[in-house]
Amino acid sequence: MHPNGVRTHLERLGDAGLVLRERERLARGRPRDTWTINPEAMPGGDPPSGYAELGRWLVRAITAGKLRLRDVEATGRQIGRELAPDDSDASREQQLHAVLVGMGFQPSRELASGDRLTYRLANCPYREAVAERQQVVCGLHRGLMRGLLDVLDPKTKLAGFVPRDPYAAGCLIELRGPLASEASEQPQPMAEGATRR
Repeated sequence: MHPNGVRTHLERLGDAGLVLRERERLARGRPRDTWTINPEAMPGGDPPSGYAELGRWLVRAITAGKLRLRDVEATGRQIGRELAPDDSDASREQQLHAVLVGMGFQPSRELASGDRLTYRLANCPYREAVAERQQVVCGLHRGLMRGLLDVLDPKTKLAGFVPRDPYAAGCLIELRGPLASEASEQPQPMAEGATRR
């Protein structure tokens, strides 16, 4: 597509609250726009259900077999290593946050003193699969987090992983280590409509 067409689509997504625009003023020429998925995006309409159904069926197939939860978490860890981005322009914590946003968890940061950081997940994109067997899906997600940390910052540990009701959301991911310290030093992203002072 022509850049003007792409810009038009991005502006419509922005108007719908699905993406956020950061505008960087340059010394010369047109300002540069950077677009990111809005972590608070709530798409309207009926979402596609094919992947949700597939997830439920896979969980059912896994639990019917002899696969152990330890094996599910190990598989998640391997997948997490593959998902880890390599974005030299963003901090390691920003990269981790971006993965959670991209997966649809709508994370918010809760900074604690020193080297502790908690992500509160406002959405469970796997709720239908979790309803089938929470231990399996949350075990896979716990493994994903460990795999991401293996690549992004092996010194940061997954200190806690607290699943909640997938329909109410609010699961907690607690980190301890350098990546958490890094988050406390970074300016946090602003919510839509907020202004800088």
